[in-house]
Amino acid sequence: MTDKQIQDMVFDAGVVGAGGAGFPTHVKINANADVVIVNGAECEPLIRVDQQLMAGKADEILQALQAVMISCHASKAYIGLKPKYKEAIHAVEQLLPHYDGIEISILRDVYPAGDEQILVYDITGRLVPEGGIPLMVGVVVVNVETLFNIYNAIHGLPLTEKFVTITGAVRDPITVRVPIGTSARDAISFAGGPLVEPFVVIDGGPMMGKLISYSSAVVTKTTKSFIVLPSMHRLAIIKQERPGLAVKRGMASCCQCQECTDLCPRHLIGHSIEPHRTIRAVSHGVTTDSAAITTALLCSECGVCDMFACPLDLSPRHINIAIKEELAKRGFKNPHHNADLVAHPFRDGRLIPVERLIARLGLNQYNKPAPLIMDEQIVKRVSLPLKQSTGVAVTPLVNTGDRVKKGQLIGSVPEGQLGANLHASISGIVKAVGQEIVIEGID
Repeated sequence: MTDKQIQDMVFDAGVVGAGGAGFPTHVKINANADVVIVNGAECEPLIRVDQQLMAGKADEILQALQAVMISCHASKAYIGLKPKYKEAIHAVEQLLPHYDGIEISILRDVYPAGDEQILVYDITGRLVPEGGIPLMVGVVVVNVETLFNIYNAIHGLPLTEKFVTITGAVRDPITVRVPIGTSARDAISFAGGPLVEPFVVIDGGPMMGKLISYSSAVVTKTTKSFIVLPSMHRLAIIKQERPGLAVKRGMASCCQCQECTDLCPRHLIGHSIEPHRTIRAVSHGVTTDSAAITTALLCSECGVCDMFACPLDLSPRHINIAIKEELAKRGFKNPHHNADLVAHPFRDGRLIPVERLIARLGLNQYNKPAPLIMDEQIVKRVSLPLKQSTGVAVTPLVNTGDRVKKGQLIGSVPEGQLGANLHASISGIVKAVGQEIVIEGID
Protein backbone atom coordinates (compact mmCIF):
# COMPACT_ATOMS: atom_id res chain seq x y z
CA MET A 1 0.00 0.00 0.00
CA THR A 2 1.07 3.58 -0.65
CA ASP A 3 0.81 6.40 1.85
CA LYS A 4 -2.08 7.93 -0.11
CA GLN A 5 -4.00 4.64 -0.22
CA ILE A 6 -3.66 4.25 3.54
CA GLN A 7 -4.82 7.81 4.19
CA ASP A 8 -7.80 7.41 1.84
CA MET A 9 -8.93 4.18 3.52
CA VAL A 10 -8.65 5.78 6.96
CA PHE A 11 -10.64 8.79 5.75
CA ASP A 12 -13.34 6.63 4.16
CA ALA A 13 -13.70 4.68 7.42
CA GLY A 14 -14.23 7.83 9.51
CA VAL A 15 -11.37 7.11 11.93
CA VAL A 16 -10.52 9.77 14.51
CA GLY A 17 -8.34 9.79 17.61
CA ALA A 18 -10.05 7.38 19.99
CA GLY A 19 -9.78 9.79 22.92
CA GLY A 20 -9.35 13.49 23.59
CA ALA A 21 -10.49 15.89 20.88
CA GLY A 22 -10.84 13.21 18.22
CA PHE A 23 -8.55 14.69 15.58
CA PRO A 24 -9.24 13.10 12.17
CA THR A 25 -6.64 10.39 11.77
CA HIS A 26 -6.27 10.63 8.00
CA VAL A 27 -4.93 14.15 8.49
CA LYS A 28 -2.63 13.23 11.39
CA ILE A 29 -0.93 10.43 9.44
CA ASN A 30 -0.52 12.56 6.31
CA ALA A 31 2.84 13.72 7.60
CA ASN A 32 6.60 13.48 7.30
CA ALA A 33 8.01 12.19 10.57
CA ASP A 34 10.95 10.01 11.47
CA VAL A 35 9.30 8.52 14.57
CA VAL A 36 5.84 7.16 15.36
CA ILE A 37 4.92 6.69 19.02
CA VAL A 38 2.09 4.43 20.16
CA ASN A 39 0.49 5.95 23.23
CA GLY A 40 -0.26 2.96 25.41
CA ALA A 41 0.24 4.85 28.67
CA GLU A 42 -3.45 5.03 29.58
CA CYS A 43 -2.40 7.35 32.38
CA GLU A 44 -5.88 8.25 33.67
CA PRO A 45 -6.78 6.04 36.64
CA LEU A 46 -9.38 3.26 36.25
CA ILE A 47 -9.43 3.15 32.42
CA ARG A 48 -8.42 -0.24 30.96
CA VAL A 49 -9.18 -0.09 27.22
CA ASP A 50 -5.77 0.31 25.58
CA GLN A 51 -3.79 -2.05 27.80
CA GLN A 52 -6.34 -4.82 27.19
CA LEU A 53 -6.59 -4.18 23.45
CA MET A 54 -2.82 -4.34 23.16
CA ALA A 55 -2.78 -7.63 25.04
CA GLY A 56 -5.56 -9.18 22.96
CA LYS A 57 -5.02 -7.64 19.52
CA ALA A 58 -1.27 -7.06 19.37
CA ASP A 59 -0.80 -8.43 15.85
CA GLU A 60 -3.56 -6.27 14.38
CA ILE A 61 -2.19 -3.21 16.15
CA LEU A 62 1.36 -3.85 14.94
CA GLN A 63 0.11 -4.28 11.37
CA ALA A 64 -1.67 -0.95 11.64
CA LEU A 65 1.45 0.62 13.11
CA GLN A 66 3.41 -0.53 10.07
CA ALA A 67 0.82 1.16 7.87
CA VAL A 68 1.12 4.40 9.85
CA MET A 69 4.91 4.26 9.49
CA ILE A 70 4.48 3.97 5.72
CA SER A 71 2.00 6.85 5.68
CA CYS A 72 4.32 9.08 7.75
CA HIS A 73 7.55 7.89 6.07
CA ALA A 74 8.87 6.98 9.52
CA SER A 75 11.74 4.56 10.01
CA LYS A 76 11.26 4.03 13.75
CA ALA A 77 8.34 3.36 16.07
CA TYR A 78 8.08 3.05 19.83
CA ILE A 79 5.23 1.46 21.75
CA GLY A 80 4.92 3.20 25.11
CA LEU A 81 3.69 0.84 27.82
CA LYS A 82 3.88 0.82 31.61
CA PRO A 83 5.64 -2.09 33.33
CA LYS A 84 2.42 -3.16 35.06
CA TYR A 85 0.84 -3.92 31.65
CA LYS A 86 2.55 -7.31 31.70
CA GLU A 87 0.13 -9.10 29.35
CA ALA A 88 0.37 -6.34 26.75
CA ILE A 89 4.17 -6.29 26.93
CA HIS A 90 4.35 -10.07 26.60
CA ALA A 91 2.00 -10.08 23.59
CA VAL A 92 4.04 -7.44 21.78
CA GLU A 93 7.40 -9.01 22.62
CA GLN A 94 6.29 -12.29 21.03
CA LEU A 95 5.60 -10.51 17.73
CA LEU A 96 8.38 -7.91 17.53
CA PRO A 97 10.84 -10.21 15.69
CA HIS A 98 8.44 -10.08 12.73
CA TYR A 99 8.34 -6.27 12.59
CA ASP A 100 11.29 -4.07 11.66
CA GLY A 101 11.95 -0.73 13.31
CA ILE A 102 9.49 -1.20 16.18
CA GLU A 103 10.38 -1.51 19.85
CA ILE A 104 8.77 -1.20 23.27
CA SER A 105 9.55 1.80 25.45
CA ILE A 106 8.78 1.23 29.13
CA LEU A 107 7.14 4.25 30.74
CA ARG A 108 7.04 5.26 34.38
CA ASP A 109 3.71 4.71 36.12
CA VAL A 110 3.05 8.41 36.65
CA TYR A 111 0.40 10.94 35.69
CA PRO A 112 0.12 12.32 33.01
CA ALA A 113 2.48 9.96 31.17
CA GLY A 114 0.01 9.88 28.26
CA ASP A 115 0.12 13.62 27.57
CA GLU A 116 1.54 13.70 24.02
CA GLN A 117 4.21 16.24 24.85
CA ILE A 118 5.26 14.38 28.00
CA LEU A 119 5.28 11.09 26.09
CA VAL A 120 7.47 12.49 23.31
CA TYR A 121 9.99 13.79 25.83
CA ASP A 122 10.08 10.63 27.93
CA ILE A 123 10.59 8.35 24.91
CA THR A 124 12.74 10.45 22.54
CA GLY A 125 14.17 13.22 24.71
CA ARG A 126 12.73 15.78 22.26
CA LEU A 127 10.87 18.78 23.67
CA VAL A 128 7.86 19.99 21.70
CA PRO A 129 7.85 23.82 21.47
CA GLU A 130 5.34 25.76 23.56
CA GLY A 131 1.94 25.69 21.92
CA GLY A 132 3.22 23.15 19.42
CA ILE A 133 2.49 19.59 18.35
CA PRO A 134 4.74 16.50 18.26
CA LEU A 135 5.11 16.74 14.47
CA MET A 136 7.19 19.89 15.01
CA VAL A 137 9.93 17.62 16.38
CA GLY A 138 9.43 14.86 13.83
CA VAL A 139 7.04 12.67 15.82
CA VAL A 140 3.50 11.41 15.22
CA VAL A 141 1.60 9.99 18.21
CA VAL A 142 -1.33 7.57 17.87
CA ASN A 143 -3.08 5.61 20.57
CA VAL A 144 -3.73 1.89 20.74
CA GLU A 145 -7.44 1.88 19.98
CA THR A 146 -6.93 4.27 17.09
CA LEU A 147 -4.47 1.77 15.60
CA PHE A 148 -7.02 -1.02 15.97
CA ASN A 149 -9.50 1.15 14.07
CA ILE A 150 -6.86 1.82 11.39
CA TYR A 151 -6.38 -1.94 11.04
CA ASN A 152 -10.10 -2.33 10.46
CA ALA A 153 -10.08 0.58 7.99
CA ILE A 154 -7.38 -0.95 5.79
CA HIS A 155 -9.45 -4.14 5.78
CA GLY A 156 -12.54 -2.29 4.58
CA LEU A 157 -14.37 -1.90 7.90
CA PRO A 158 -15.60 1.58 8.88
CA LEU A 159 -15.57 2.84 12.45
CA THR A 160 -18.87 1.76 13.99
CA GLU A 161 -17.86 0.39 17.41
CA LYS A 162 -16.17 1.72 20.52
CA PHE A 163 -14.38 0.08 23.42
CA VAL A 164 -15.48 1.64 26.72
CA THR A 165 -14.48 0.88 30.31
CA ILE A 166 -17.52 0.96 32.61
CA THR A 167 -16.33 1.25 36.19
CA GLY A 168 -16.69 2.94 39.56
CA ALA A 169 -19.78 2.26 41.64
CA VAL A 170 -21.18 -0.42 39.31
CA ARG A 171 -21.93 -4.07 39.99
CA ASP A 172 -19.37 -5.61 37.61
CA PRO A 173 -16.68 -3.27 36.20
CA ILE A 174 -16.12 -4.23 32.59
CA THR A 175 -14.67 -3.04 29.30
CA VAL A 176 -17.21 -3.49 26.52
CA ARG A 177 -17.42 -3.21 22.76
CA VAL A 178 -20.55 -1.23 21.91
CA PRO A 179 -22.00 0.45 18.82
CA ILE A 180 -21.18 4.14 18.60
CA GLY A 181 -24.29 6.04 19.66
CA THR A 182 -25.16 3.61 22.47
CA SER A 183 -26.76 5.48 25.37
CA ALA A 184 -24.78 5.89 28.57
CA ARG A 185 -27.66 4.17 30.36
CA ASP A 186 -27.41 1.09 28.13
CA ALA A 187 -23.61 1.00 28.34
CA ILE A 188 -23.65 1.17 32.14
CA SER A 189 -26.30 -1.57 32.25
CA PHE A 190 -23.75 -3.97 30.74
CA ALA A 191 -21.76 -3.53 33.97
CA GLY A 192 -24.81 -4.39 36.07
CA GLY A 193 -25.90 -0.79 36.58
CA PRO A 194 -25.12 1.73 39.35
CA LEU A 195 -24.79 0.45 42.92
CA VAL A 196 -25.59 3.78 44.59
CA GLU A 197 -28.23 6.50 44.57
CA PRO A 198 -27.86 9.35 43.82
CA PHE A 199 -24.88 9.12 41.48
CA VAL A 200 -23.01 11.01 38.80
CA VAL A 201 -21.38 9.73 35.61
CA ILE A 202 -18.02 10.92 34.32
CA ASP A 203 -17.26 10.58 30.61
CA GLY A 204 -13.50 10.02 30.51
CA GLY A 205 -10.95 9.73 33.28
CA PRO A 206 -11.22 11.03 36.84
CA MET A 207 -8.80 13.87 36.14
CA MET A 208 -9.92 15.29 32.80
CA GLY A 209 -13.33 13.69 32.30
CA LYS A 210 -16.58 15.65 32.29
CA LEU A 211 -19.88 15.03 34.04
CA ILE A 212 -22.57 13.86 31.65
CA SER A 213 -26.29 13.18 31.75
CA TYR A 214 -27.01 9.54 32.55
CA SER A 215 -30.31 9.79 30.70
CA SER A 216 -29.23 11.54 27.49
CA ALA A 217 -25.48 11.10 26.88
CA VAL A 218 -24.22 8.60 24.31
CA VAL A 219 -21.02 6.82 23.38
CA THR A 220 -19.11 8.77 20.74
CA LYS A 221 -15.97 8.05 18.74
CA THR A 222 -13.88 9.56 21.55
CA THR A 223 -15.53 7.98 24.60
CA LYS A 224 -13.03 5.94 26.65
CA SER A 225 -14.92 5.30 29.87
CA PHE A 226 -17.99 5.93 31.96
CA ILE A 227 -17.19 6.19 35.67
CA VAL A 228 -20.11 6.03 38.12
CA LEU A 229 -19.57 7.71 41.50
CA PRO A 230 -21.78 8.63 44.46
CA SER A 231 -22.96 12.23 44.13
CA MET A 232 -21.25 13.13 47.41
CA HIS A 233 -17.89 11.62 46.49
CA ARG A 234 -15.12 14.24 46.71
CA LEU A 235 -14.38 13.95 43.01
CA ALA A 236 -18.05 14.35 42.10
CA ILE A 237 -18.34 17.45 44.27
CA ILE A 238 -15.28 19.02 42.65
CA LYS A 239 -16.62 18.35 39.16
CA GLN A 240 -20.05 19.74 40.06
CA GLU A 241 -18.60 23.06 41.23
CA ARG A 242 -19.52 25.93 38.93
CA PRO A 243 -16.43 27.23 37.09
CA GLY A 244 -17.25 30.80 38.06
CA LEU A 245 -17.27 29.89 41.75
CA ALA A 246 -13.98 28.02 41.37
CA VAL A 247 -12.42 31.14 39.90
CA LYS A 248 -13.72 33.33 42.72
CA ARG A 249 -12.47 30.91 45.39
CA GLY A 250 -9.05 30.88 43.80
CA MET A 251 -8.90 34.65 43.71
CA ALA A 252 -9.96 34.90 47.36
CA SER A 253 -8.02 32.11 49.01
CA CYS A 254 -4.75 31.40 47.18
CA CYS A 255 -1.84 31.41 49.65
CA GLN A 256 0.82 31.56 46.91
CA CYS A 257 2.51 28.38 48.09
CA GLN A 258 3.47 27.64 44.46
CA GLU A 259 2.64 23.91 44.67
CA CYS A 260 0.54 24.17 41.49
CA THR A 261 3.55 25.43 39.56
CA ASP A 262 6.02 23.06 41.20
CA LEU A 263 4.00 20.02 40.07
CA CYS A 264 2.65 21.34 36.73
CA PRO A 265 3.69 18.73 34.11
CA ARG A 266 4.11 21.30 31.32
CA HIS A 267 6.16 23.59 33.59
CA LEU A 268 8.39 20.62 34.38
CA ILE A 269 9.28 20.14 30.70
CA GLY A 270 10.34 23.75 30.40
CA HIS A 271 7.18 25.57 29.39
CA SER A 272 6.78 29.06 30.82
CA ILE A 273 3.38 28.38 32.40
CA GLU A 274 3.30 29.21 36.15
CA PRO A 275 -0.23 28.84 37.55
CA HIS A 276 0.55 30.58 40.85
CA ARG A 277 1.59 33.71 38.95
CA THR A 278 -1.62 33.57 36.93
CA ILE A 279 -3.77 33.40 40.08
CA ARG A 280 -1.80 36.24 41.63
CA ALA A 281 -2.25 38.44 38.57
CA VAL A 282 -5.99 37.73 38.38
CA SER A 283 -6.55 38.11 42.12
CA HIS A 284 -4.76 41.42 42.50
CA GLY A 285 -5.44 42.99 39.12
CA VAL A 286 -1.77 42.94 38.14
CA THR A 287 -1.49 44.44 34.65
CA THR A 288 2.29 44.74 34.47
CA ASP A 289 2.82 40.97 34.22
CA SER A 290 1.05 40.14 30.97
CA ALA A 291 2.86 36.81 30.61
CA ALA A 292 1.22 35.62 33.83
CA ILE A 293 -2.10 35.92 31.99
CA THR A 294 -1.16 34.81 28.49
CA THR A 295 0.76 31.70 29.61
CA ALA A 296 -2.62 30.30 30.66
CA LEU A 297 -2.88 29.43 26.96
CA LEU A 298 -0.21 26.77 27.56
CA CYS A 299 -2.35 24.91 30.10
CA SER A 300 -3.17 21.33 29.05
CA GLU A 301 -6.00 21.14 31.63
CA CYS A 302 -4.54 17.91 33.03
CA GLY A 303 -5.90 18.65 36.52
CA VAL A 304 -2.69 18.15 38.50
CA CYS A 305 -2.96 21.64 39.98
CA ASP A 306 -6.48 21.35 41.37
CA MET A 307 -6.93 17.60 41.87
CA PHE A 308 -3.55 16.88 43.45
CA ALA A 309 -1.26 19.84 44.11
CA CYS A 310 -3.32 22.56 45.77
CA PRO A 311 -3.59 22.15 49.58
CA LEU A 312 -6.69 24.39 49.60
CA ASP A 313 -8.61 22.54 46.86
CA LEU A 314 -8.50 25.61 44.62
CA SER A 315 -8.60 25.33 40.84
CA PRO A 316 -5.89 27.10 38.85
CA ARG A 317 -7.16 24.99 35.95
CA HIS A 318 -10.55 26.71 35.93
CA ILE A 319 -8.87 30.11 36.07
CA ASN A 320 -6.73 29.13 33.08
CA ILE A 321 -9.81 27.89 31.22
CA ALA A 322 -11.66 31.15 31.93
CA ILE A 323 -8.70 33.16 30.66
CA LYS A 324 -8.43 31.03 27.52
CA GLU A 325 -12.12 31.45 26.78
CA GLU A 326 -11.96 35.22 27.25
CA LEU A 327 -8.84 35.59 25.10
CA ALA A 328 -10.44 33.45 22.39
CA LYS A 329 -13.51 35.71 22.34
CA ARG A 330 -11.20 38.64 21.70
CA GLY A 331 -9.34 36.85 18.92
CA PHE A 332 -6.10 36.77 20.90
CA LYS A 333 -3.55 34.25 19.62
CA ASN A 334 -1.00 32.43 21.72
CA PRO A 335 2.25 34.46 21.73
CA HIS A 336 4.30 31.74 23.43
CA HIS A 337 6.23 29.53 21.01
CA ASN A 338 9.58 29.06 22.72
CA ALA A 339 11.41 26.07 21.25
CA ASP A 340 14.60 26.47 23.28
CA LEU A 341 13.33 24.44 26.20
CA VAL A 342 15.09 22.71 29.07
CA ALA A 343 13.31 20.30 31.41
CA HIS A 344 13.25 21.30 35.07
CA PRO A 345 16.23 19.84 36.99
CA PHE A 346 13.90 18.57 39.75
CA ARG A 347 11.37 17.00 37.38
CA ASP A 348 12.08 13.39 38.31
CA GLY A 349 11.37 14.10 41.97
CA ARG A 350 8.08 15.83 41.23
CA LEU A 351 6.38 13.19 39.10
CA ILE A 352 3.07 11.90 40.46
CA PRO A 353 2.77 8.11 40.94
CA VAL A 354 -0.60 6.87 39.70
CA GLU A 355 -1.19 4.81 42.85
CA ARG A 356 -0.67 7.92 44.96
CA LEU A 357 -3.03 9.86 42.71
CA ILE A 358 -5.73 7.19 43.02
CA ALA A 359 -5.48 7.40 46.81
CA ARG A 360 -5.64 11.21 46.77
CA LEU A 361 -8.75 11.10 44.59
CA GLY A 362 -10.44 8.64 46.96
CA LEU A 363 -10.72 5.96 44.29
CA ASN A 364 -8.93 3.01 45.91
CA GLN A 365 -12.18 1.06 46.32
CA TYR A 366 -12.91 1.46 42.60
CA ASN A 367 -9.44 0.54 41.34
CA LYS A 368 -10.51 -2.91 40.16
CA PRO A 369 -10.03 -4.99 37.01
CA ALA A 370 -12.52 -4.27 34.23
CA PRO A 371 -12.07 -7.30 31.94
CA LEU A 372 -12.49 -6.83 28.21
CA ILE A 373 -15.42 -8.57 26.51
CA MET A 374 -14.62 -8.68 22.78
CA ASP A 375 -18.13 -9.70 21.66
CA GLU A 376 -20.09 -6.64 20.58
CA GLN A 377 -22.99 -5.80 22.89
CA ILE A 378 -26.40 -5.57 21.23
CA VAL A 379 -28.49 -2.40 21.54
CA LYS A 380 -31.83 -1.54 19.97
CA ARG A 381 -31.31 2.18 19.48
CA VAL A 382 -28.38 4.49 18.78
CA SER A 383 -28.09 8.25 18.54
CA LEU A 384 -25.17 9.39 16.38
CA PRO A 385 -24.10 13.04 16.76
CA LEU A 386 -23.17 14.64 13.45
CA LYS A 387 -20.02 16.10 15.01
CA GLN A 388 -17.75 13.65 16.80
CA SER A 389 -14.32 15.00 15.92
CA THR A 390 -12.23 18.11 15.58
CA GLY A 391 -13.53 20.11 12.61
CA VAL A 392 -17.01 20.39 11.16
CA ALA A 393 -20.16 18.29 11.47
CA VAL A 394 -20.96 15.85 8.70
CA THR A 395 -23.72 16.41 6.15
CA PRO A 396 -26.49 13.79 6.63
CA LEU A 397 -26.99 11.43 3.70
CA VAL A 398 -30.17 9.79 5.01
CA ASN A 399 -33.71 10.86 5.80
CA THR A 400 -36.25 9.85 8.41
CA GLY A 401 -37.75 6.50 7.48
CA ASP A 402 -34.76 5.24 5.52
CA ARG A 403 -33.54 1.71 6.12
CA VAL A 404 -29.80 1.50 6.76
CA LYS A 405 -27.30 -1.29 7.22
CA LYS A 406 -24.49 -1.38 9.74
CA GLY A 407 -21.42 0.21 8.17
CA GLN A 408 -23.39 2.26 5.65
CA LEU A 409 -22.17 5.84 5.13
CA ILE A 410 -24.84 8.12 6.62
CA GLY A 411 -22.91 11.37 6.95
CA SER A 412 -20.10 12.81 4.85
CA VAL A 413 -17.54 15.54 5.43
CA PRO A 414 -18.15 18.63 3.27
CA GLU A 415 -15.51 18.80 0.55
CA GLY A 416 -12.36 20.57 1.64
CA GLN A 417 -13.34 20.64 5.32
CA LEU A 418 -11.75 18.98 8.35
CA GLY A 419 -13.91 16.23 9.81
CA ALA A 420 -14.69 12.50 9.79
CA ASN A 421 -17.27 10.45 7.92
CA LEU A 422 -20.12 8.88 9.90
CA HIS A 423 -21.45 5.36 9.44
CA ALA A 424 -24.49 3.51 10.76
CA SER A 425 -23.44 1.54 13.83
CA ILE A 426 -26.45 -0.80 13.71
CA SER A 427 -28.86 -1.91 11.00
CA GLY A 428 -32.34 -0.44 11.29
CA ILE A 429 -34.64 2.44 10.43
CA VAL A 430 -33.71 6.11 10.70
CA LYS A 431 -36.10 7.67 13.22
CA ALA A 432 -34.76 11.22 13.31
CA VAL A 433 -32.24 13.46 11.58
CA GLY A 434 -31.15 16.65 13.32
CA GLN A 435 -28.03 17.35 15.34
CA GLU A 436 -27.82 13.58 15.53
CA ILE A 437 -29.07 10.66 13.48
CA VAL A 438 -31.24 8.26 15.48
CA ILE A 439 -31.49 4.66 14.31
CA GLU A 440 -33.75 1.98 15.76
CA GLY A 441 -32.83 -1.63 15.17
CA ILE A 442 -35.11 -4.12 13.50
CA ASP A 443 -35.88 -7.31 15.43
